[in-house]
Amino acid sequence: MCHVTKMGSTDFSIPLQLKDAPIDGHRPIKVRVIGAGYSGIYLGIRIPQRIRNVDFRIYEKEESVGGTWWVNRYPGCACDVPAHSYQYTFNPNTNWSAFYAPASEICAYLHGTAEKYGVLRHVKLSHKVETCRWDDSRKKWLLTVRRTDTNETFEDDADVLVAARGNLSDPAWPDIPGFKSFKGEVMHSARWNENYDFKNKRIGILGNGSSGIQIVPSLQKVEGAQLSCFVRSKAWITSPFGENVMRKLGLDPNVLDFSLEQRQEFASNPEKYHHFRKIIELDGGTIHEISMRGSDLQRVVTGESRIAMEERLSKKPEIAKFLIPSFSIGCRRPSPGPGYLEALVEDNVDFIIDPVEAITATGVTLRSGREVEVDALVCATGFNTSSAPPFPIYGRGDLALKTRFTPFPTAYLSIVVDSFPNFFIMLGPNSAIGSGSLTVILENEGDYIVKCIRKLQKEDYATISIKPERINDWTEYCHEYFKDTVYTDPCHSWYKSDGGSGSRITGLWPGSTLHALEALRAPRWEDYDFESIEGAGTNKMRWMGNGFSITHMKGDGDNEWGGDPAWYIEPRFVDFPLLDNPEDDESLKMRPFSH
Repeated sequence: MCHVTKMGSTDFSIPLQLKDAPIDGHRPIKVRVIGAGYSGIYLGIRIPQRIRNVDFRIYEKEESVGGTWWVNRYPGCACDVPAHSYQYTFNPNTNWSAFYAPASEICAYLHGTAEKYGVLRHVKLSHKVETCRWDDSRKKWLLTVRRTDTNETFEDDADVLVAARGNLSDPAWPDIPGFKSFKGEVMHSARWNENYDFKNKRIGILGNGSSGIQIVPSLQKVEGAQLSCFVRSKAWITSPFGENVMRKLGLDPNVLDFSLEQRQEFASNPEKYHHFRKIIELDGGTIHEISMRGSDLQRVVTGESRIAMEERLSKKPEIAKFLIPSFSIGCRRPSPGPGYLEALVEDNVDFIIDPVEAITATGVTLRSGREVEVDALVCATGFNTSSAPPFPIYGRGDLALKTRFTPFPTAYLSIVVDSFPNFFIMLGPNSAIGSGSLTVILENEGDYIVKCIRKLQKEDYATISIKPERINDWTEYCHEYFKDTVYTDPCHSWYKSDGGSGSRITGLWPGSTLHALEALRAPRWEDYDFESIEGAGTNKMRWMGNGFSITHMKGDGDNEWGGDPAWYIEPRFVDFPLLDNPEDDESLKMRPFSH
């Protein structure tokens, strides 16, 4: 037996002890996921499907799965991209009631997906992770978890930790003097009081981001309601992507609901529905040019959008004068805003651009000295999207993730952070996308993480850690890429560091959706450092085991992972190449799906 040293020389003094296990007899591994929204549910499907011998659990602090779509229940809450592009690729829903699906339907879809694919058995609801700390001596993550229903606290550990809490889970409350002195009703868009009666109330709405744009049209219609909209930011309220694709699909952009007949036709005609989805994806995936400053598409869409906003605000042109931005479309996330501009020009809506100076017990004081009395304050002030999770996470050397994310957050391929071994982030810094499908990026991030876990488990590695120099390379790449994009225009946006006003773009992927999919297709293992498990020795081939495979060691045929020594000729495992004349290929009859 021999031992190969780091210099490549052979040392016969240390005999190799073969690992007494089959090559595919992967060792037990413990994985914990934080969050059961879109990301956590996806991992809840793929990890048990693709990883054996796994002790797997998802901790969710809320009473149900669904993430931001469970938490956000404000009136008008809906998807601001076409719903048929905001779903899992493997579980299409033909029954969306509207082009921009309401939050309740998205939440139901997520719960249905979780139930359909067996995710719920892995989820611990009402379990809030309070701290995570890496123990370098044990090569494990140590978690403190609190049950929110009983307040019981307990400890857990894991070989691998995944933060799947998303960007829209930590509400950002207004930082305004006197805010806590207000005596009326106060609610955040993500902490909505569904029992409050807005009838005949004076309602102050702080913020005109995506949630504010959806809330205003709903509350404007409430009987006797008087709205005071405190607006500090300019915003593009238009949907060139949505409107254009609807016309391509033969739909009226002014009719956003799908009739029962349309939904039934989608359900009964899979080919037509696939074509419908394909058009949406093609349009979303091919307008990336709009993000490039000075591009032809940017100029055309900006001109069309300006005209459209001026027309919709013609009743109160002073609103258009303030609201229409000078910055490019896309610098701040645009919104389709169905009904928003129409609501702003109604008589029961006051559009206030005078800056807010303070909050009093009865209302809002403006910089001009004007007092605006309100019965309820609605905070449509968004989320802390560029910060670390709201619970402490400590990596090697007790380094806090919050510290590592100072002065701005960065993570290699938006997934991994140096000094935090075996730790992955779903939809981390630079994960979102300006156009195209976010959920397909989410799926590919999940697949990337699964590949990393499989490598740890199969090849006897205790840890995987991204090299610090790769983090630096990634950060430099992102900064250089965004210089020529509209995202660095002078606007306040959650895409940016420092609460929306910084010089770094931390919210968006540096490229298109298709660019992200290719980058995430296969991990570059050379960008990582690995540590072998204790007792594995220095021979890096020990993972090959004792020369056997579990597929021929288990012959009873009852185990899905073994029992078929001839598995490789089963049609579902064979990669059939196409002939020049596919109609002559007899093997097509054996294939599990049509090419």
